[in-house]
Amino acid sequence: MEGDESKVKRVRGKNVKASKELLDLLNRAIARELQVSIQYMWQHVLWRGVKGFAVKDELKKIAITEMKHAEAVAERLAYLGGTPTTKPDPIFVGQTLKEMIKKDKKDEETAIALYKKIIETSRKEGDTTTARLFKKILEEEEDHHDIFTSLLEEI
Repeated sequence: MEGDESKVKRVRGKNVKASKELLDLLNRAIARELQVSIQYMWQHVLWRGVKGFAVKDELKKIAITEMKHAEAVAERLAYLGGTPTTKPDPIFVGQTLKEMIKKDKKDEETAIALYKKIIETSRKEGDTTTARLFKKILEEEEDHHDIFTSLLEEI
């Protein structure tokens, strides 16, 4: 136990159990998760037409999953002593279905790269819980990427 306590720092009256780098990465993940949960939901709501009808339920389902990711990451960040951001990354709804899905696919690629970095950083810091959380989220993001890649083949 004594070794664990030596890793805890006090910043502005809070116990901080992770490096600034890891806390910043987690906040980047939250901003991204907030962005895509709003982005995918608005795409679900606003898109019309036959092709949109075919993907709108998938967009809604993925949006809800992304919001759950934001919640899980925020809970972990708060536990580690950080303050979760409330600001999403820039939201892109798009004008055409193809434009939307191309951007969504790119956003998932960005998430995959970020989450691999978070896993690596958390492992270096000995934080197996954060690494395990992001391994699970990474699997779901790769699934989202696969869905968007498949959708692009049909648009």
